[in-house]
Amino acid sequence: MDTATLSFKPPFCPRPGCRFHLDPQGWRWVRYGFYTRQCLPRTIPRFRCRHCGSTFSSQTFSTTYYLKRPTLLEPIFYRLLSCAGYRQIAREARCHPTTVMGQATRLGRHALLFLHEYRPRGPVREPLVIDGFESFAYSQYHPLHLNCAVGAESHFVYALTLTALRRKGRMTAAQKRRRAILEARYGRPDPKALECDIAELIRLAAPGDDAITIRSDEHPAYPRALRRLKPRPIRHECTPSVEARTARNPLFPVNLLDLLLRHNSANHKRETISFSKTHQSALERGALVQVWRNFVKPFSENHGGGTPAMRVGRMDRPLTIREIVRWRLFPARVGLPKTLARYYQRQIPTRRIPLTRRCELKLAG
Repeated sequence: MDTATLSFKPPFCPRPGCRFHLDPQGWRWVRYGFYTRQCLPRTIPRFRCRHCGSTFSSQTFSTTYYLKRPTLLEPIFYRLLSCAGYRQIAREARCHPTTVMGQATRLGRHALLFLHEYRPRGPVREPLVIDGFESFAYSQYHPLHLNCAVGAESHFVYALTLTALRRKGRMTAAQKRRRAILEARYGRPDPKALECDIAELIRLAAPGDDAITIRSDEHPAYPRALRRLKPRPIRHECTPSVEARTARNPLFPVNLLDLLLRHNSANHKRETISFSKTHQSALERGALVQVWRNFVKPFSENHGGGTPAMRVGRMDRPLTIREIVRWRLFPARVGLPKTLARYYQRQIPTRRIPLTRRCELKLAG
């Protein structure tokens, strides 16, 4: 057993039902043997809580718990941000594509917890720029919006929500008939879903009742969404979509995020076969880009300026992917809002896939 593993001391009881899960003050534990595994470190110490009697190991506090290929977690994070598809990553890692898919799901859910745990505290002190990044999942008959709220000065991505849309735009007669058949079989998306999700986006990005400034394009759903937030004082500044998308455009922070999402994600490339098969997967991949943008990537590639998290005062230096995935985060300790908890539990439906796999394992978070 190596020195680091031998000296590990559990910081709190990992079982949500134990009263020492949230507050470890006065908590006592004892060593409870060990077990061996094939990958390094091969010997893993076990412990027992003296209060609830549950047993656990040092792996319980690692993001690689239950993984047969734990060394792949960090490389997969990098590959997903390098616009690689699951099968491309699997060929390099010499594993099955479902192994990559499972670890990508774990990374996305960990990213949701990390984003909420290390979000800026207190009121938002800059205007929020909002927009919807349009893509699709399963087929082009099931478009979606990744709704983004970005700080106008820091470029910090405060929140991300997902909205299922109805296919629109120019269609042939055959495509319209196909859409009608699918809607009759699987249902039609809620026509008010976008304004509801935009209102929730702003609640997640700027909780509280303090005055805020919202910048957006002239999408008709945005004023209706802001009316749902009354009586909160909100200043709404609109910029026409025909304006040049340069750095002088008031919507530049969110336009830049759209470019980064398209550039770094294989599932959002034009005419790709790597498109997301479920809406849940699209959101989890978006959360990975959000973590990277906020805590890893510099504000400017050419001029530096620190990361967006540094600009909002949440970090004092850029983080690495290894630091982000080093320790497991527990949802009960993070305290996710209702919407993020639904995302974390993988409860976003895909109409064509009624049996989407959800996270219901009690001991797996």
